[in-house]
Amino acid sequence: MAGDRVVAYRNAGHLEKAGLFDASRDITGIPSPYPCPITLRLQDVMGRGADLVGALRQHESTRRRGREVRNTVPRTCLIVDYGGVLTTSLDDAVRGFEAREGLSEGAVERSWYRDPAMVALTHDLERDRATQFDWNHHMGQALGIDSTNLLGRIFADSRLDESMVSVLARARDCGLRIGLLSNSMGLAPWNMYRGFDIDAAFDVALISGQHGLRKPEPAVYELILKMLEVPGEECVFIDDNAVNLPPAEALGMATVLHRSAEHSTTRLGELLGVALRPNP
Repeated sequence: MAGDRVVAYRNAGHLEKAGLFDASRDITGIPSPYPCPITLRLQDVMGRGADLVGALRQHESTRRRGREVRNTVPRTCLIVDYGGVLTTSLDDAVRGFEAREGLSEGAVERSWYRDPAMVALTHDLERDRATQFDWNHHMGQALGIDSTNLLGRIFADSRLDESMVSVLARARDCGLRIGLLSNSMGLAPWNMYRGFDIDAAFDVALISGQHGLRKPEPAVYELILKMLEVPGEECVFIDDNAVNLPPAEALGMATVLHRSAEHSTTRLGELLGVALRPNP
């Protein structure tokens, strides 16, 4: 019948079982050996091989930048940034800080990103070649304010984005491997990861300062793939900084520029081929 669909279930990133169902039916009533069904049109996989699961593996595809792109390797891994992706907006936190300190809007950005010396110091901090005390001192001088725990004060309004944290949990339930790729800003006195159980949330965590590398250096992307033991083609990478995406794409990863939990949940679901939204 024309409404037939193929429904398959992932386990540890592989398509383990397949069956047919009428598209007019509610698929939630179909026996599910694993979470996160993938559905495809039957007509799209007919003729691609006698083995239905093999045909599904060949057929898995995703949408990228508004066009259909064939993906010959199932995507089995999600790699995420931390600050600004798993947390609330860092830009919003900065604006809140400026208001509290009586600074003009944009003062932090001007002092931070338009001063070559501060940019270089930030890169050193991310590689663990400088300390937060160094950074706080120089930024405090640039802004003309007290430098005590300045990074912690700048990002005091930052909180975990529970919607994105839930996406990680659902992705893992679908059998995907989860990796963290984060540019740190040192761990003392301010630790942006405090209160979040990194070991429980990720299969692999690569924090820049622990390896002397930072995004967007190509070597850091190569290292996370080596740690995860997967090729780039099997991965989706999400970050809130567009500069960090091209090196991932060069290694075959699909990428998502994070702007909101709503948008990212949709895009990640499309790229990974799994249902990442909570059940209604």
